[in-house]
Amino acid sequence: MEQGDTLEGRYGGQRGPIFLLVLQTGILTVLTLGIYRFWAKSRVRRYVWNAVQPGGDPMEYSGTGVEKFIGFLIALVVLAVYLGLLQVLLTFAGLSLLDLVPDEGASEAQIFASIGATYATLIAIIPLIFIAQYRGRRYMLSRTRWRGLRFGMDQASLGYMWRAIVYSVITVVSFGVLAPLGTFQLEKFKTDRTWYGDAQFEQGGRWTMLYRAASVLFFGLGVSIVGGVVSASGSEGLGITVMVVGAVLIVIGFVHYRLQSFAIMARHKTLDDGAIEFEALPQTGRVVGHYIKGSLLTMLVTIAAAIPAGVIFFMASQIGAAGGFGGAQIFSTIIAVLSYVVALVMGGASTMAFITQPIFGHIVETCAVRYPEHFDTIQQRAADDMPDAEGFADALDVGGAF
Repeated sequence: MEQGDTLEGRYGGQRGPIFLLVLQTGILTVLTLGIYRFWAKSRVRRYVWNAVQPGGDPMEYSGTGVEKFIGFLIALVVLAVYLGLLQVLLTFAGLSLLDLVPDEGASEAQIFASIGATYATLIAIIPLIFIAQYRGRRYMLSRTRWRGLRFGMDQASLGYMWRAIVYSVITVVSFGVLAPLGTFQLEKFKTDRTWYGDAQFEQGGRWTMLYRAASVLFFGLGVSIVGGVVSASGSEGLGITVMVVGAVLIVIGFVHYRLQSFAIMARHKTLDDGAIEFEALPQTGRVVGHYIKGSLLTMLVTIAAAIPAGVIFFMASQIGAAGGFGGAQIFSTIIAVLSYVVALVMGGASTMAFITQPIFGHIVETCAVRYPEHFDTIQQRAADDMPDAEGFADALDVGGAF
């Protein structure tokens, strides 16, 4: 609802409908050997987008499974050509992707060549991953509407790619100390190229403001280091205990950093030359609580789904062992495979209903838009034509929760 000069975030999704939706699309994905997953993702996004209702007005998602599938095929062709050219270059360099596992009698040089080919391939894929991340976000925004106006994003995937590589190297070289620099600069690069209608977003603030969000993570790292020193000095039991505490703090700290860095940067975002501002106040404790409770529920649902299949598998195995039914072994194997598939599909549906949606809903409902009256002056933007959709993100599996 809209209160004064603030438009409050609202999420109307429910566990039952999204559980059944993900369960149904998961079954269809299995039956079609994975092909239906493009349509499945579009249907889930359409449900989630419609459940996000700033000021009571639902968002819309217009992406289709057909364009995602075509984009995936285009991405596969590009990747095949790219990796084929890489193989030619590696061959000239004395390396080969076709001989990644050398024979027992291979020389030391052949072993190093095999390892070199593996690492060269992984390094060559890294730029594509960053390109896929940017293009995936651009596609998702281009298919998102609110109050009839399209979102959009400028074409700048190559610029994002080389910046992501540079900031990743800086993070590694600084042992993570400068991670907030990369987080802020990459988000600013994307935000400054994002549009709602003909109004442009802008990321304000400074990268140093994210250190507050990283405090728990850095503290956990410090505790782990102290635990290692204590363990090395002879107090192994105490050292291990301290390291376990540090590991828990690192996990919580990582969640806290991801969540609060998002919130801090959201509060420094503006739209339409600063006319519209944003608020975001998500709570890390609530998110961790949703995750723990949701994980327990997901585990119970998955186990409950696998129990009937497990009983049938056990009975068939016993019959086969007693020689009562010749095909019992084959039957039990089929049941085992089916039980795994059922558990996998039920687990995915439960994860979405009990973990992902509650966390996402909490974040949406703790966000708000200030001075929403300025939305009345924003006009429609031209549609973005993206024939490859988010094919690279699907091919390289770098998509988000939705």
